Amino acid sequence: MAAIRTLYPRIRVLTLVILLALTACVGPHVTASDIEVTVQADGNRVNVTVPQGSTVQQALSLADLSLGELDRVEPAGYTVVTSGTLIRVIRVTESFEVETVVVPFERQTIRNESLPEGETRLLQPGQNGTQELTYRLVFEEGVEISRTLVKTSILDEPKPEIIMIGTQSAFTPIPIEGTLAYAAAGNAWIMRNSTGNRYPLVVSGDLDGQVFKLSPDGNWLLFSRRETDDDERINSLWVISTQDPEAEPFELEAENIIHFADWSPASPPYQIAYTTVESSPAAPGWQANNDLVLLDFYPADMEVERTTLIPINAGGQYGWWGTTFAWAPNGFQFAFANPESVGVVNLYDPDYEALIHIDPYQTLGDWAWVPDLAWSMDGSTLYFIDHGDPIGLEIPAASPVFDLKAMTLDNGLIFPLIGRTGMFAHPTASPCREQISGTCDYQVAFLQASSPLESHDSLYRLMVMDRDGSNRSMLFPPQGEMGLEPHGFSWSPMGTQLVLIYHQDLWIIDEATGVGQQVTGDGQAIAFDWKP
Repeated sequence: MAAIRTLYPRIRVLTLVILLALTACVGPHVTASDIEVTVQADGNRVNVTVPQGSTVQQALSLADLSLGELDRVEPAGYTVVTSGTLIRVIRVTESFEVETVVVPFERQTIRNESLPEGETRLLQPGQNGTQELTYRLVFEEGVEISRTLVKTSILDEPKPEIIMIGTQSAFTPIPIEGTLAYAAAGNAWIMRNSTGNRYPLVVSGDLDGQVFKLSPDGNWLLFSRRETDDDERINSLWVISTQDPEAEPFELEAENIIHFADWSPASPPYQIAYTTVESSPAAPGWQANNDLVLLDFYPADMEVERTTLIPINAGGQYGWWGTTFAWAPNGFQFAFANPESVGVVNLYDPDYEALIHIDPYQTLGDWAWVPDLAWSMDGSTLYFIDHGDPIGLEIPAASPVFDLKAMTLDNGLIFPLIGRTGMFAHPTASPCREQISGTCDYQVAFLQASSPLESHDSLYRLMVMDRDGSNRSMLFPPQGEMGLEPHGFSWSPMGTQLVLIYHQDLWIIDEATGVGQQVTGDGQAIAFDWKP
């Protein structure tokens, strides 16, 4: 009996093992909750059984199909499938194709008043450029469905064909001293010996006139070119020889110059100082750095060395607008001006030393007024425009009064010279006229506002006076003629003539008589400079 009892558990275990083995040999059981879908991929169709409520992605997993990074599936992977759903896997690939194409040159014309009317002259032959275009090609199931340009690289810049067209005017050529350079229609021109003897120096059409300065010996032109393809760059700084007809512009790798860049008066050896801004989408289009950088330029090797005299700084309450500078005649010092002060910076111990406080002018706009300033040619006196006291009940910042003053640097005395000149008077001292005693005699030219209490919108007239403010007289334009836009002006090397822009053309004014002679007639002059 005991043996029989022992046998019963063994029989039950053996029966259970046999049942499990039989179950393992039977295929998957389809229940009433399963559905069948069709998957189409790689040219094949397969039916797949999935539980109800499954998504497309789960169905693909059960079909042992994987998707590439670009592959698509229809319907979308998160879609819940139903019985009979067709799932399409679309294989997507991409490739890149590089194509080199020709960039045709442009044709430009330059008007030249030294050539007879209608005469043409080829100044520069055109030359096509090349650029490399990179396309992204997208294929679905081996069929191209899109071609997108993703990169453009210029391999060779095209050179425009430049044709000079004669527009000889009736203006009588007059003899001139030294080198007179001017910018018109984005190009730079040089005159020597006579206003009828002129030739183009830079014909790129992109000079912006912010910087346009001849070196003290007249052998080099410093200029700025606007940047149109880079939102971070407003303009860039360049030099070119005025002596070599085959010279090409040389980039100084300085950018965003708005307020100041100029040669040292002691050049050569050639030094250039400049201050920079940062491009900004907000008005006025920049944020000033209030820095001062010195650049040594070596023409023999066309190399430069840079020294930061004053690092980037906030510049006070109106630092966003910026600071302007003026070299002292000895080349060892600068005068500076900002909306709040006028002072000096020493080259070998550079720091802002404010000498004169200015009441900042309330412009009620997105600009700031900065005093004009100029050195006497012997470096003893600094001429500047001061914001005057209120004339009524207005606050000091709103005063419409602007006065021309002078400060002697050896004792710091300030002398009022001309009251109510206007805010854009641009005082400029003439070159020295050495006296028998060996002293330096000079005159000061300035602009006088026709409406001095509304000088922001006023036209101006060119005036000249002795260094102490005496013997003031009006030079140009004559009474009854429309006044000048306050663009500034330059003295001739000998101090006998002045050059300025009137009605967008260049005029030369005789200092002794006030007689003016129009020099250009295309109405496109934007900048000028005159050196020996």
